[in-house]
Amino acid sequence: MPTMAGKRDYYEVLGVDRNASEKQIAEAYRKLALKYHPDRNPGDEEAVAKFKEAAEAFEVLNDPEKRAIYDRYGHAGLEGRGVGPQFHDINDIFQAFGDIFGDSLFEGLFGTGRSRRRRPHKGADVHCEVELSLEEAARETKKTITFRRREYCPTCDGSGAKPGTRPEVCRYCGGRGQVVQSSGIFSIQTTCPACRGAGAVIRETCPTCRGEGLVFREVSREVTIPAGVDNQMQVHIPGEGEPSPDGGPRGDCLCAIRIRPHPLFRRQGSHLLCEVPISYPQAALGATIEVPTLDGPRELEIPRGTQSGTQFTLKGLGMPDPRRRGRGNLIVEVKIEVPQRLTPEHERLLRELAELENRHVGPERKSFFGKLKEYFQAG
Repeated sequence: MPTMAGKRDYYEVLGVDRNASEKQIAEAYRKLALKYHPDRNPGDEEAVAKFKEAAEAFEVLNDPEKRAIYDRYGHAGLEGRGVGPQFHDINDIFQAFGDIFGDSLFEGLFGTGRSRRRRPHKGADVHCEVELSLEEAARETKKTITFRRREYCPTCDGSGAKPGTRPEVCRYCGGRGQVVQSSGIFSIQTTCPACRGAGAVIRETCPTCRGEGLVFREVSREVTIPAGVDNQMQVHIPGEGEPSPDGGPRGDCLCAIRIRPHPLFRRQGSHLLCEVPISYPQAALGATIEVPTLDGPRELEIPRGTQSGTQFTLKGLGMPDPRRRGRGNLIVEVKIEVPQRLTPEHERLLRELAELENRHVGPERKSFFGKLKEYFQAG
């Protein structure tokens, strides 16, 4: 798996096997976060660096999509798709993972009472799929995609409350969405069980969205697909996901690419493979044939004595690579085609050729029959 200079393997950072479960990854991260937490290591820059490194590894390996990209392409794959870790400072880590362990890990765990203001969360991402022909995938193209996402309910304007009413401040947490429990030196902050962190309680729910504040809508958008995309790749459309539950930015739309099978070409990364039938006379005598390419037909010289399965490379006539400049190659593999029906004249000529070949056995056939004779004599 490729790595980038200066970055350790994420599995090595957390000290887990590559087949580790989500639970094992979370446990490993929790131990490291406790060990290198800034409150436990005041003034220790090395501990802070390891704290950040562990959080970065956990953010990737805890996300199935990012983990799959990392397992296949390494650090470079994450950076190339713009889905790498987005931490800028320690507070970003507290914000991202403060709720994963009930907030007890990052808030007041060591009696320091570290406080932070809850920042709004990003809305949920939505997923869709777009199907392309190979020709479309070879060039930048625009496609209209349709997907479902949740929008603010038009009846209650997203409040979730019945028209004419409004959500009430949660009495259990006083509208903070969090409750703090203290025991000795430990101060544990957890999500309020009454309002589930919302800070408000809906007494009479909206009949349209049933208190969710969101309803499903079908949305169509035009998206530009870059040249060279392949199956399993995704096009990232920022800001087209679902709205945030607390005033943060919208989520994104992740559009998965699916390429339809092509009747002539088989894709191998950025290269294309095309099988072209030729006749026995063309293979034996040589010929100039016309072969298909994504840019139109091209002429290909077949030298005398070409064998079935011989491959010819036409450079730069394959697929573009979305990660770098240039195109792959077109590999033409010739197959000698044997006719199933013969005219009397063809049959007569072939029989004459067969008689001639029996009298003048070629060097390859002579070598084969010599080995065959030795094999039977040895038996």
